[in-house]
Amino acid sequence: MQQLVVDGINIYIDGPEEDEHAETIVMIHGWPDTYRLWAPQVAALRHRYRCVRFTLPGFDKTRQRRSYTLDATMRILLHIVNSVSRKQPVILMAHDWGCVFGYEFYMRHRAAVSRIVGVDIGDANSETTLRSRSLGQRMMLNGYQNVLALGWAIGGGIGNLITRTMAGIMKVPSPRQYIYSGMNYPYYILTAGNIGSYRALVPFKPRVPMLFIYGIRKPFMFHSGPWTEMLAARKGCKVVAFNTGHWPMVSEPERFNQVVLDWLDGVAEEAPKEEEEVVVTEEQAAGDDAAA
Repeated sequence: MQQLVVDGINIYIDGPEEDEHAETIVMIHGWPDTYRLWAPQVAALRHRYRCVRFTLPGFDKTRQRRSYTLDATMRILLHIVNSVSRKQPVILMAHDWGCVFGYEFYMRHRAAVSRIVGVDIGDANSETTLRSRSLGQRMMLNGYQNVLALGWAIGGGIGNLITRTMAGIMKVPSPRQYIYSGMNYPYYILTAGNIGSYRALVPFKPRVPMLFIYGIRKPFMFHSGPWTEMLAARKGCKVVAFNTGHWPMVSEPERFNQVVLDWLDGVAEEAPKEEEEVVVTEEQAAGDDAAA
């Protein structure tokens, strides 16, 4: 394993470093996880791909507790991708809030991404998805988000207790010792609508091959039917439903890994043999941030 530090964040790289043609998969977790979420995927993929993991800014309980605006998060992701990409487009594998941030990163820096594996989050903020939910489902969604936002606002031992209690209610598979209230800042930003509001998120419209995997055993979905139908109809894209909850990569890791490998193999057969070098500069990033 190779380790880097980028913007104070520990980056872990597993894979065939000696193979200059090996593609890089950047794995982005969500709430309330850390880089450890992807361990089963790394074990299955590292022999053929460079697997890059890190804990999202603000999610590491050993670091200073603070929130990060959307633009700040995008800058950190840009620095990470540029540090590990070897001047080639990367594959994004993202789950939960990792999808929110990963999709936004793609929309701002499309040339830096070759393919996307999205897990359980699709067009979550679209009007179609919002309209598809019943009143009870909306109350449930707003309820847990507000509780987690409250946990962030309170902080300390009580905030941690609120966060871990909610994680237990939601049957979160993450180890309890890594869960703390600092992970909740995205929910605080989402509900409070300030400190770098996520209202600036660009609607996600993938133009690269995408694999979307989601669990069906949930109180509500984070995508709409029309969105998955549209995605499945596109060349190079695939939609796969698992009989799991929100964490299919944990509940059925062997099947998950095989689906990902099969899809990557299929897309690779259709891809061009040579790719242009890609590096997104700070000037381009600033321009993208302004345009967004």
